[in-house]
Amino acid sequence: MVIYRPSPDELSYTFGGRPPAIGVKPGETVELYTEDCFGGRVRTVDDLPSQVCEFPYLNPVTGPIHVEGAEPGDTLAVHFVSIAPAREWAVSSTFPHFGALTGTHTTATLHPPLDELVWLYDVDPAAGIVRYHARRGDFRMELPLDPMHGTAGVAPAAFESRMTIVPDVHGGNMDTPELRAGVTAYFGVNVPGALFALGDGHCRQGDGEVCGTGVESAMNTVLIFDVIKGVATPTPRFESDTALMSAGSARPLEDAYRMSQHDLVTWAASLTGLDLLDAYQLISQAGEAPVGNVCDPNYTMLAKVAKRYLGTPTAYGDTHARLRSSR
Repeated sequence: MVIYRPSPDELSYTFGGRPPAIGVKPGETVELYTEDCFGGRVRTVDDLPSQVCEFPYLNPVTGPIHVEGAEPGDTLAVHFVSIAPAREWAVSSTFPHFGALTGTHTTATLHPPLDELVWLYDVDPAAGIVRYHARRGDFRMELPLDPMHGTAGVAPAAFESRMTIVPDVHGGNMDTPELRAGVTAYFGVNVPGALFALGDGHCRQGDGEVCGTGVESAMNTVLIFDVIKGVATPTPRFESDTALMSAGSARPLEDAYRMSQHDLVTWAASLTGLDLLDAYQLISQAGEAPVGNVCDPNYTMLAKVAKRYLGTPTAYGDTHARLRSSR
C-alpha cells in the first residue's frame, strides 16, 4: 500500500497546473490524508473563516496522483475502500455572501448579509454519530456519521487549471453525499497520468449542501485505482453495489439536471441495448435525482437508477465488482 500524508505546503488548490505529487500503478491501493475545506485552520467557534483563512487558499486537495498508463480517451476508475474521520471534531459555518439562502455576487440583493458563524461538531466513530450543538440555544442532536468526499477529480483538458471549488466535467467540488465508501467513481482522462486529486471530506452532508458547508473534517481515505483503456467518460459517473449515477455540473441548476439525466439515459441505452427513447422512458419512471451542491460557481445534480431496473447491467467490464473484491 502507498501511504501519502502531504505537508501543508504540498496541498493543492487547483485541478491541473501542477506536477504529480506521487505516482501509482493500476490496481494499487493508496491511503491518503486529506485536510478539511478550511485547511485545518477553523478549530473552534471563535475561528471565523474570514479571519483565519486566506482566499483563494480554501478547499485544498491531496495530489495530484499520476496513474501509470492513463492517457486521454481512457477512463480512470477510483474505488473508495474506506473514508474515516482523522479527528474527533469537525466544523461547519455560514458566510455573509456564500450559500443557497443569502445574497451573492451573482444574486445581488439589498438584504443584510448572513452572520458568519461556526458550528463545532463532536465526531464519535465508535458510536457512528456526529453531535450537533445549536449556537443560539440549548438544542442538541445526534446525526448518523456518513463520511464522504465533496471534491474529487482529474486534471481538465486543454491545459486548463480550475480552482478546486469549481465542479465541471473533470469532477471538482461536486459535494454529493453519494461519493462515499463502497462506491467506484469514473472520470474521463484528459492528460497523461490523469492527475487525480481528492479533498473536502465531510462527516455528513445534506443534499444540496444548502448553507455552503458540510460537517467538514480531515479524512484518512483508502482508494484503489484502475485504468479502463480506450473508453471515454463524458462526465463523472459513480457506481455502487446497487445503483448507477451520472453527475452534471453547470449553471443554472436545470442545466446541471439536464446534463446528468442526459448522460444516465444515454449510458443506460448503451448498457441495455434499449432504443434511446425507450431508455428515456425507463429512466423517467425509475430514476432519482439527488442534489449535489447548490452554492458553488457551478451547481451539481446527479441522476441515479437502481441496477435492478436495468436488468443488472455490467458497466465498464464489471470494474466496480472487481475492485471491490480486491480490497
